[in-house]
Amino acid sequence: MDLTIIIPNYNNSNLLKELLESIQKIINVKYHIIIVDNGSTDNSIQTIQKYPNINLIKNKENKGFAYAVNQAIKETKTDYVLLLNNDVVIKEDTAEILLKTIKEDPNIFAVSSKIIQYHNRNLLDDAGDEYNLLGWSKRTGYNQNIEKYNTFREIFSACAAASIYNKNILCQIGLFDEKFFAYVEDMDVCFRAKINGYKCLYNPNAIAYHHGSATTKSRYNPFKVKISARNNIYLIYKNMPYWMIIINIIFIILGIIIKLIFFTTKKQQKYYIAGIKEGLKTLHTIKRNTNGKLKNYISIECQMIKNTFTYVL
Repeated sequence: MDLTIIIPNYNNSNLLKELLESIQKIINVKYHIIIVDNGSTDNSIQTIQKYPNINLIKNKENKGFAYAVNQAIKETKTDYVLLLNNDVVIKEDTAEILLKTIKEDPNIFAVSSKIIQYHNRNLLDDAGDEYNLLGWSKRTGYNQNIEKYNTFREIFSACAAASIYNKNILCQIGLFDEKFFAYVEDMDVCFRAKINGYKCLYNPNAIAYHHGSATTKSRYNPFKVKISARNNIYLIYKNMPYWMIIINIIFIILGIIIKLIFFTTKKQQKYYIAGIKEGLKTLHTIKRNTNGKLKNYISIECQMIKNTFTYVL
């Protein structure tokens, strides 16, 4: 096999069926599928069992995205893994394009697809994720015309909804952090890759269509707002050495204030504050990852500065 396709699943059997149908059309790639079901209460299991040659791992409860993905990665025997959310659909050549791209350079950790909104295929959903001085993870290109971001480029992080990863590098730097449960875990793993001198790329020729927030049912909801706020605190503490935190602390605080104002307009401020508090209170449970080379941190800082001016100001 050339590739292992990993799909974490929690309900949404109809969307999962559509994804599996699109995978059946993959060309020029020998692949194996592992689906980790996180205690679905709909007919997801029955849907999966209708398809041949799928390794199904069943959890009795929802253990989160990171835990499910790690379960599958530990079962893989291929050098590369393609992560797909259960609410995406891929074009027939997407797997082939991603696989060819990541094989071009052993220093490539991940390659992200051009993700297009499923229900409005003239608009982008994600063209690679970026991180800036304010401590924000940003989906590049969101709600912009699909004619934009047609250039192959290096990005800060791949979006785990439809991206390929080098499993050997994953094993070296550590798998997805299960303390994150869900959200920001893909930014964290790519941050760690960059600390170790690896890079992430965006290939606009690899196309995926994304329903978006199919599991949580909305873009902004109490669970997502709280967990994301907490995990962004984890991300900073875990991956930035203290000198880097000190340099950026004013911008980080400003970013938190702006986000608080934003979520106040959405009447979600109490969940955002709860997430920040939980993140600070539980920092002692997070293992720091700050043993990288100075040049790598400087490169990361420069990219954060650039992203602040390019995507924020």
